[in-house]
Amino acid sequence: VQLQASGGGLVEAGASLRLSCVGSGFTLDYYTVGWFRQAPGKEREGVSCVSSWGGAPYYPDSVKGRFTISRDNGKNTFLLQMNALKPEDTAVYYCASDPVRYLSGYNLCHRSPRPGYWGQGTQVTVSS
Repeated sequence: VQLQASGGGLVEAGASLRLSCVGSGFTLDYYTVGWFRQAPGKEREGVSCVSSWGGAPYYPDSVKGRFTISRDNGKNTFLLQMNALKPEDTAVYYCASDPVRYLSGYNLCHRSPRPGYWGQGTQVTVSS
């Protein structure tokens, strides 16, 4: 099981970025998936998670209305569209999933212990 994240970069405040995560070794359609981020000196936090069964995605207030998670099941991929980026969005972003099925988006983003499957991080830097 592998997750491969891509799409990070350096942008100015107010710009948009789209992150992509490709899965291999398992079918993402059947699992809850999500994006997490970790800024220097801060704990990793879930910023967008969505279930496999059509439940509402979870977003914390810090990104609600600006970030959108979506799936491209035909490509075994899920995406994070980030709009109106702010300097405080600067972090390493990770895609994740978990072998336990039927988690809600909220439960994956708050999973303890951490989700079981992780991609490598991709750096997002937003300049002011």
